[in-house]
Amino acid sequence: MEKIKILYVDDDVMNLRLFQVALDDKYEIFTAEDGIVGLDVMKEQQEIKAVVSDMSMPHISGVEFISEANNMFPEVIYFILTGYEISEEIMAALESGLVTKYFRKPFLMKNFDTEIKLALEKKSQY
Repeated sequence: MEKIKILYVDDDVMNLRLFQVALDDKYEIFTAEDGIVGLDVMKEQQEIKAVVSDMSMPHISGVEFISEANNMFPEVIYFILTGYEISEEIMAALESGLVTKYFRKPFLMKNFDTEIKLALEKKSQY
């Protein structure tokens, strides 16, 4: 069975590596160090089903990246990570449906895996 493709965008290279190592046995993980590279990866790998983005990155915030990505790939499920309290920008993205769920750093990979599965199951019911 083919693994579900997930993109993780974070400017912290160590976080990218940890995410990849933790979930590589369940998913095909792609990584990007910022939102601009993330958009390029999504254009190259159009079978990506879910995107996880850090909120605080140079050049473009996680919500800005997700907004741009969603314009091109509205069928993808988007999640956001933050090391801070939930901001108004994140709250608005959640309320509008742009972002499915937000995770607070540090987060448990097990929780993330569960949320990904639930979101993908919900999406496949439509």
